[in-house]
Amino acid sequence: MADHRENLVRLLKRDALQFGDFVLASGKRSHFYIDCRTVTLSAEGAAVVGQAILELLEQETFDAVGGMTLGADPILSAVLTVAGLRGQSLRGFIVRKEAKEHGTGKLVEGPLHQGDRVIIVEDVSTTGGSALKAVDAAIAAGATVVRVVTLLDRQSGAREAFESRGIPFSALATSADLGLPTS
Repeated sequence: MADHRENLVRLLKRDALQFGDFVLASGKRSHFYIDCRTVTLSAEGAAVVGQAILELLEQETFDAVGGMTLGADPILSAVLTVAGLRGQSLRGFIVRKEAKEHGTGKLVEGPLHQGDRVIIVEDVSTTGGSALKAVDAAIAAGATVVRVVTLLDRQSGAREAFESRGIPFSALATSADLGLPTS
């Protein structure tokens, strides 16, 4: 996994890191922003992300992978594609920001089943708020969350938020790996 992790850090530095004045989803301000979609929505980045996550989870037993739309969408697609190429049986799901007001009115889309053991994925974690919404939606749908995996942990409280709920948390990279301060 070291090679995939090193490649991810290289891609994040090269393609995703921006400097300026930004307001994060957490509401915090930052002088840097990491737009992981510039990595996860490229063929090279998707391959690296899918392989790195599945290698990280080799010892984990789970049925599905999912997370909050929009950041999790390309991540779970990459994981499902690599799993399919490896012959692994795995399903995905997407948590909407709010339930649909038409059709089935679902908050969670995809083949998530009662009793599933799931992994929640996220692109960037600051306080963990977005992924915690996905955790709550998966639990409400009858799943058990066995781990949260983020591509980049800004080291600003997400790990502690998940640990306080008894949910293991893994980051493929951190702000420090990119030579950045926590924020």
